[in-house]
Amino acid sequence: MSDLLDSIEGIVHEPTQVRDDGGVDLTVTEIYTIQAPGRVDFGGGELEPAAGDPYPRVWRNEDDDYQWWHLEPGTYLIEYNESLSGPALLQPRTAIVERGATHPTLRVAELPHVSLTVGESGLRLKENARVSTLFPR
Repeated sequence: MSDLLDSIEGIVHEPTQVRDDGGVDLTVTEIYTIQAPGRVDFGGGELEPAAGDPYPRVWRNEDDDYQWWHLEPGTYLIEYNESLSGPALLQPRTAIVERGATHPTLRVAELPHVSLTVGESGLRLKENARVSTLFPR
């Protein structure tokens, strides 16, 4: 576990994010709508990221410290507060899946923008929400 924790920077609140099962929850810092397609080729010389714009946030209560994303059904790209510098398994948290959203499970050595698919009812997501978990691999 300490190897995984040592390879993660930018943890928002370690007592909440470090799990008893050896995982570390990751928090969302930004959500992007996909505005233009990316490119993938055979050799990798023409790889281009998808172009995206930050999705707008709204205040739920004026006294809140953080805003919310009111996500409509569709696919978005999420960016994490944390960064990773070592091998790990990334998967969606059960809290996200049970609310009709998900992202792929990936073997990673650094944290890319990850596609988040939101089901037909939409999703309300607060800034810094724990959306994914890293496990040692």
